[in-house]
Amino acid sequence: QVHLVESGGGLVQPGGSLTLSCAASGFTLEERAIGWFRQAPGKGREGVACISMTGGTSYQTDSMMARFTISRDTHKNTVSLQMNNLKPEDTAVYYCTTESGGRSCPLREYHYWGLGTQVTVSA
Repeated sequence: QVHLVESGGGLVQPGGSLTLSCAASGFTLEERAIGWFRQAPGKGREGVACISMTGGTSYQTDSMMARFTISRDTHKNTVSLQMNNLKPEDTAVYYCTTESGGRSCPLREYHYWGLGTQVTVSA
């Protein structure tokens, strides 16, 4: 059974950094792509980043690519999202997600996700 647990969110000032982590179980990161999406209040889901079963990465926007780094630890079966130079518009709940049978990035659908972790960027 797929299970995803996010952690690492918090309150940070504009320009600050946070690292989110996701512990995955029920599958290995070498057999499936995994990524992050976010959802701000009153808005829909927005893809953030993805890492494929072979370790290739993709980012939803150029701004995310410039400021965020997705990485994985295949021994611990965890994925991280390092976020630098955070902006108020990055405020959202961030979810770790994967797709059944999904091996490449970007993820086409979000089939599984955790409870999310809140990121608030404010002075």
